[in-house]
Amino acid sequence: MTYDPVSANPLHGNPLKSRADMENALHDLFNPLLPFFSDGGARVRLDAAGAHFDRAAADLEGFARPLWGVTPLAAGGGSFEHWELYRRGLANGTDPEHPEYWGTVNSTDQRMVELAAIGFAMRMVPQLVWEPLDEKAKANLAAYLKHARSFDYADNNWKFFRILVDLGLEECGVAFDRSLTEKYLEELDGFYLGDGWYRDGNIRRIDHYIPFAMHFYGLIYARLARGDEARVAAYKERAQLFARDIRHWFDEDGGTLAFGRSLTYRFACGGFWGALAFADLEALPWGEIKGQFMRHLRWWADKPIANRDGILSIGYGYPDLLMSESYNSAGSPYWALKAFLPLALPADHPFWTAEETPAVTSKKPVPLRHPGMVMMHTKGNVVALSSGQQNWQMRHGTEKYAKFVYSSRYGFSVEVDERAYHQGAFDGALAFSDDGRHYRVRETNEVAKIAESTLFSRWKPWADVVVETWLIPANGWHVRAHRIVTPRALHATEGGFAIGRADANADSCIDESGRAVARSQTDVSAIVDLGGTREGRAHRALPNTNLIVSKTIVPQLRGDIAAGTTVLMTAAMALPAGAEAEVLLARPPAPPDLAALEALFAREGVDVSAIMVPERF
Repeated sequence: MTYDPVSANPLHGNPLKSRADMENALHDLFNPLLPFFSDGGARVRLDAAGAHFDRAAADLEGFARPLWGVTPLAAGGGSFEHWELYRRGLANGTDPEHPEYWGTVNSTDQRMVELAAIGFAMRMVPQLVWEPLDEKAKANLAAYLKHARSFDYADNNWKFFRILVDLGLEECGVAFDRSLTEKYLEELDGFYLGDGWYRDGNIRRIDHYIPFAMHFYGLIYARLARGDEARVAAYKERAQLFARDIRHWFDEDGGTLAFGRSLTYRFACGGFWGALAFADLEALPWGEIKGQFMRHLRWWADKPIANRDGILSIGYGYPDLLMSESYNSAGSPYWALKAFLPLALPADHPFWTAEETPAVTSKKPVPLRHPGMVMMHTKGNVVALSSGQQNWQMRHGTEKYAKFVYSSRYGFSVEVDERAYHQGAFDGALAFSDDGRHYRVRETNEVAKIAESTLFSRWKPWADVVVETWLIPANGWHVRAHRIVTPRALHATEGGFAIGRADANADSCIDESGRAVARSQTDVSAIVDLGGTREGRAHRALPNTNLIVSKTIVPQLRGDIAAGTTVLMTAAMALPAGAEAEVLLARPPAPPDLAALEALFAREGVDVSAIMVPERF
């Protein structure tokens, strides 16, 4: 019998419709971890892959992250048989004399991240993780947490981790310096941009960390804080505003926009919806919140996201280390269990009793000024035209933040060889080469603006080459206009959406002057040169580069760029296969009027450069 990788997914076969389904899913996700707990219970080591932090911190990550799921389960009255294992791990991991000691925090340290889950458990279920400990274990745990919280945390969402530890210490009657708590709460407020949007620290990054970190932890605080009514009210007000926007990052099937870093956390992306319920905040109708939450989990249920033993893999739609971050160890994906926060709520809470309602989508483009995006809802997909963010610090940061377009259904691809220009995927991007071997794409902008539903950016692939790009939604298509000024001849490759391809090359492809089209059994993707003569190529990209599927075809346009000024006009689309896709394919949009676009931005352009990182390197 042929092995089906989807069958190893712990969510596979679960209808994920009810609270009971959620409890079953959590047990199915946790139980494969049990053989990997150390004898002393303090460490969980899942494989030999490394991260930039030490092995003890990685083992703590494997131990702590499941607490984000099992803590709400227990708080809501659910059964979990392994609290004695966790108590043993807490005692041994914080005992400097025990061989499974987690190591001492002496600076900004990954351990700070993982201790937040322990603080959360101490606040929510002290009767399970604190009260049964003997006095030595209590003293060691309290001392370990207090020592760690005395150091500076990273200047981003990490500041919430001290807050969560402090909530646990407070609940367990441990004295600590509360001035540090207030200091970080004030600094976190400094990250707020307006209209519900934060940036993730002073580097002004805006990605999934805004819903699954900044708002997620803020809503936990809003539920658990005592005597901080003004800040609680502010967190709830911000989350209510944010919900109206972030719903446009989710498609009608539950998929979310694949954008930015840390996507190996997978269904943590739906954690915001569960956090609204946890905070008892009906930011949208309960049926809509529940629908967004449950559809997102179901979207993951048919993806091969686990190894054969049921352990969640590093990757997104399948196991894929290429897209990982330097801080991803084998335990990292278990931040996905943050999605189980609503299990803390009783079965009669309106979140659980509400009937799911369909996603609220828009037939018109939805501009989102703070992340510098224009959202387009199409069949089974949500597309983001993106002004681009500079994140050189991240592995594959250019692909994760600076492409022109991102998608929930088609994800994006990372490049794997900077010396193989002709093999590049370049989906959602325009790549230039001056030697046929190396290439440059948009990495950062000099200018980024939004006007109505159109984006503009000015960027330089080299110091002496200037590109101006306009991105325009066009009824299922999107149009890209590029004006290129270069002192020397270049070659350019521009890619559309990557779609999955069959192993046996059974897909239908069109390579011709002016366009490229790829058809699979499930999807159609096309790119068209609007009035130009670039050659079309349905390119079979290198394997394991796309986040959603391991093998893809990317329609591309390729051609020479002469010295001087060149204008390129491009249209791209992708839809699930069927009549709607074929009708759209037959009707590419007309090229835009550059003079009219320039007049629009002169009149109404709003600077969104604030989301770009200042150059530091």
